[in-house]
Amino acid sequence: MSCVGPAGLKPPGEALSYKMVEDELALLDKNINEFWNKFKSNVSDTSCQMVGLRDTYKDINKAFAEKLSVKLKEEEQMVQMYLEYQNQICRQNKLIQEKKDTLLKLLVEVDGKKQDLEALTANIQDLKEEYARKTETISTAKKASEERLQRLQKSVDVFKDRLGLEIRKIYGDKLQFIFTNIDPKHPESPFMFCLHLNEERDYEVSDCAPHLECLAEFQENVRKTKNFSAFLANVRKAFTTVVYN
Repeated sequence: MSCVGPAGLKPPGEALSYKMVEDELALLDKNINEFWNKFKSNVSDTSCQMVGLRDTYKDINKAFAEKLSVKLKEEEQMVQMYLEYQNQICRQNKLIQEKKDTLLKLLVEVDGKKQDLEALTANIQDLKEEYARKTETISTAKKASEERLQRLQKSVDVFKDRLGLEIRKIYGDKLQFIFTNIDPKHPESPFMFCLHLNEERDYEVSDCAPHLECLAEFQENVRKTKNFSAFLANVRKAFTTVVYN
């Protein structure tokens, strides 16, 4: 049995189903429109948010760039300060090294002068010892000379009384011996010679008047024998021989 109704009409059940589809399609369309509107609204809000975020990013990026620029300048200043500090340290080290080298040179000079001073001190000590030895030698020689002069003085006193002898001290620490009473015709006529001690502390005769050829022999004998009285007697005897010859 057929379920089809009058021509052009749908069965009630089918019409109801169609109505439901249309309602669902209308509801879907409504939902789609609401979703699209919400989507556009969200997109618009999101676009505004993106613009805001972009502006915020720009501000943050600008602030960061400024801070970074300041930081870079500070870092550059720190680097410059560090380099300057290094240069100062280098200059100070160079100056310290120069002063150290100068000090080492001074120490070497002081050490050299110390050695020179020690050598000079040793030389001075040697000179002092040599001076002491020479002083002692001179003192001994002086004492011996004084003893000789005393003996001479005694001999002079004897010969002055007996032989008409006069002794005078003249220049150069010389003694001048003057005999008289030798020439009977002229008793006051002087016969003389000079005597002194040489560097070897020996008798040395000079300036004899009149000249005696044998004076050198007399000088050698008195140096050997130290007998000054005999020397004076021989000289007087030689003067007498000259007068009578």
